Amino acid sequence: MLGINAPELLIIAVVAVLVIGPARLPEYAEKLRNLIRELRRMASGARDTIKEEAGVDLDDIDWKKLDPRQYDPRRIIRDALMDDDMPASPNRPIGTAAPAAVAAITGAAAETAAHRPVQRLAPGQAAPFDVEAT
Repeated sequence: MLGINAPELLIIAVVAVLVIGPARLPEYAEKLRNLIRELRRMASGARDTIKEEAGVDLDDIDWKKLDPRQYDPRRIIRDALMDDDMPASPNRPIGTAAPAAVAAITGAAAETAAHRPVQRLAPGQAAPFDVEAT
C-alpha cells in the first residue's frame, strides 16, 4: 500500500491525532468515513456501468482463464500448427508442424516442400549477403 508498512502507518496516525487534536478528531473521522463511502459508491457505479455497456456479468467471467501467466507460447504454436486430422506420430517431435500445416503456412504442397533440393555452399564459400534485408 504505497510503500507504507504497519509501523509507519501507526506513526502517521498518532501524529495526525496529535496535530488534529481531540476537538476536531470526530469531524475528520466523519469526513474520512464519507470519503470511503463515496469511493465504494463510485466503484459499484463503475461496475454497473461495465455490466450495462459491455453486457458482461463480471461474476461469470473465468478470470483464471484470462491470466497471462498461464500462456505457454510453445503450446499455443504447437496447437496452431498441429493438424486435427493427423495425430502426433512417435517419429515427429511434439511442436513440429504436420505436413498439412506446413503446406497451409507456406502455400506450397507438402510433397514439394519435402522433396525440394537443398542447396549447399562449397567449403570456404561465403554465404550470400543482402544489404537491403532487414
